Amino acid sequence: MWIFLLVLVLALFGLHWVAKNAAQKIKSHPNPIPYDTLSRPLQGTPTTIIRDDGTRIQAVSAGTGKTVVLAHGYGVTMLEWNVIAEKLIAAGYRIIAFDLRGHGQSTIGSDGIGAEQMAGDYRAVLEHFDVRDGILVGHSTGGFLTLAFLVMQPQVVQERLRAAVICAGLAGQALKGSPQNAMQIPLIKRGLIQRIMKSDTYGWFFGASLCGDTPFPAAIQVFNQVFAAQKHEQLMPVLEFLTQADFYPRLAEIQLPTVIVCGESDKTTPTWHSQEMGKRIANARNIWVPKVGHLINWEAPDAVLQAIQSA
Repeated sequence: MWIFLLVLVLALFGLHWVAKNAAQKIKSHPNPIPYDTLSRPLQGTPTTIIRDDGTRIQAVSAGTGKTVVLAHGYGVTMLEWNVIAEKLIAAGYRIIAFDLRGHGQSTIGSDGIGAEQMAGDYRAVLEHFDVRDGILVGHSTGGFLTLAFLVMQPQVVQERLRAAVICAGLAGQALKGSPQNAMQIPLIKRGLIQRIMKSDTYGWFFGASLCGDTPFPAAIQVFNQVFAAQKHEQLMPVLEFLTQADFYPRLAEIQLPTVIVCGESDKTTPTWHSQEMGKRIANARNIWVPKVGHLINWEAPDAVLQAIQSA
């Protein structure tokens, strides 16, 4: 018996040694964008939008010119747009970014959290800032909610928007073709990912799994910090509708010109999502970014910027 236990201990030690070396290799990768830049809050005028159910949506606006509205992904905040927001302002755009309901500084009111409520928040943001001829940009879950909004509220879309950009997005069925999601989403629901992220060894692998061919440390560090700070227990309905909802049959209803940007190495929202969106949305076109993963807004901000400018 003691020999079996000794072998088991040695095996576990060996696996941990391999993991530590793999984490160290990730840490040694170059940073195309430094940590200080990725962790910098969005600069601009803060605004709180109060919904009828008491939900408080925190937003930031800055710049002048054509309006671009930026919606982030699950488990993070508007911070993920910091690099692209600065580039847009420098290029002569007005940007509006906001924390999704239940994320960052935005709260959840009496109506709870769900696709319909969050799509309604999009409308509230557009109306509060009186957006006209705007471009709505959604990343990941923000892209899903953008599509839900386009389908659910076509009249508002017609009045307020000129185009949409979906970055690393999906229209539901988050588990299909993604073994990574099939493993990670249950771990998030059980609170295990949040514990793993606190490990100086194993936390690196979660962030790295969202990157493309060459994960870079600064992006992983900032993502992990923001993700760990969210109250995931109140965000479980978001994971439910991402896995159970299916808006693909309704995408043909969307008439708005749409640009779909996807990293070819995205394992969180695999390329089939973007291919289907490109086929089903009448006025859509696809942009593929080689070697880039799900954190496309930090891995390839210039590609996203060009997609917005072309919209």
